[in-house]
Amino acid sequence: MVVLVYLLLKCKTSLWIYDHQLATCKKMQRISRLKRELQMLGTEPPAGITCWQTEDNMNELRAQIVGGSGTPYEGGIFSLEIKIPERYPFEPPNMRFLTPIYHPNIDNCGRICHDALKLPPKGAWKPSLNISAVLTSIQLLMAEPNPDDPLMADISSEFKYNKLLFSEKAKKWTHEHAIQKNKSTLETNENAQDQKTSHRKREAFSAHNTEDAAKKTRL
Repeated sequence: MVVLVYLLLKCKTSLWIYDHQLATCKKMQRISRLKRELQMLGTEPPAGITCWQTEDNMNELRAQIVGGSGTPYEGGIFSLEIKIPERYPFEPPNMRFLTPIYHPNIDNCGRICHDALKLPPKGAWKPSLNISAVLTSIQLLMAEPNPDDPLMADISSEFKYNKLLFSEKAKKWTHEHAIQKNKSTLETNENAQDQKTSHRKREAFSAHNTEDAAKKTRL
């Protein structure tokens, strides 16, 4: 009886060690894949798309998509939040727009209705896809909305039956949220840089005057 209990405990321990090693191996493979994807996005990004990790956390990424030429989103820069699930690439990344966008397949919270972001049978995600491919698909969705699978029924109806009104509203949102705010952010950053430069100049000027005064005192 004692021997049987010992063998059972040994078996459970062996299984636990195996499961732990398997989980560690999968985690290492996931990290390795994410590093490769981010490196590729950094060196050979799709046109109009940038993506980077936030600080040292590879599970949370940020991306920007430039509005396509000839679309209501032209000239806009749209920011996205990307969260990588533990089971990636066997589960799709979670993506949402941080920049408000007027679009039938994107709701007011930035959630995106797209097959590539859902598992089968309702979606088309598969492990062979990657972050770059999904961002490119979203960029295409911005240019070619799918009104038959909407998140925003009223916007979908506008797109179907009054495309001119839809285009006007989408352009207005783009100007307010994706162009004007980016300009304000850029101006704020430039002003901050100017202030830092001025501060350094004042410090240098003050140090120079102090040095001159010290020389005169010694004389």
